[in-house]
Amino acid sequence: MTPIRKIQDEHGIVGRERELTTALAVLGAGRHLLLEGPVGVGKTTVALAVCAHLGRPTVRVDGDDRYSESKLTGWFDPPLVLERGYGADSFFAGPLVQAMREGAVLFINELNRMPESVQNVLLPALDERIVHVPHIGVVRAADGFQVVATQNPVEYVATGHLSEALRDRFEHLALVYQGAAEEAAIVRRETGCEDDGLVSLAVRLTRATRRHPRFRKGASVRAAVAMVVIAAGLDGEGALRQAMDAALTTRVDLRDDIDADMGTALDELYEQVVVRGEDPDADTGDDGDGPKA
Repeated sequence: MTPIRKIQDEHGIVGRERELTTALAVLGAGRHLLLEGPVGVGKTTVALAVCAHLGRPTVRVDGDDRYSESKLTGWFDPPLVLERGYGADSFFAGPLVQAMREGAVLFINELNRMPESVQNVLLPALDERIVHVPHIGVVRAADGFQVVATQNPVEYVATGHLSEALRDRFEHLALVYQGAAEEAAIVRRETGCEDDGLVSLAVRLTRATRRHPRFRKGASVRAAVAMVVIAAGLDGEGALRQAMDAALTTRVDLRDDIDADMGTALDELYEQVVVRGEDPDADTGDDGDGPKA
């Protein structure tokens, strides 16, 4: 069994051979890795699966705009400082210092949601494998320390740009939406649904959100999984349309320059895909993700 097939089998990954091969090569070479792509394409799954395959322990951080520099590097406990002063006994290592000391992988989910000041703390760790901690001194990374990070495209809400200096320290791996056949396989695996017709419709409806002119941002395969699970628990002719409301409303954004509410947009989507039987991929002549109509 090849390493890629082993990772796929052990972690339930459908496809992604190119991405897994690249991630293995980057991490195997001791480089830092940045995975970029829309929500729901499996960036975290790919990253953690490759780390596990290589036997690399990980320390995880989930980025947000309130994350502080001291939370990343570490902090001093005030009662212990009063008792013992500033020193190792009163210091609690943050995930960066912990990963550096242990020679582990620091996995940062949604790096570009972190404030720029926090991102800047990473630079000496990535470049020189050191970080300066007040009252503690210089922390040097043990062998094996690497950083693996993910980020969503900058047009997503609450995301920003990484500095050129920070991006220059990473090797880049782009993940895009998978083809319809692989997305259908993911839905079947996640739901156990044996109704190929329902799976196909859920996948086609989800993929249509990425092309339909009403939508600024389409949904990932997670929406198709949710749609199948919800529709399977409903009775009646309108089950799929009802499941659409639940599964898609929180996962898509409407365009600001088009006068329509969510209900109208979903009605049009249902009419296009279910009633008229149109294939959202047919206009591009391939099975992948392309521009919206």
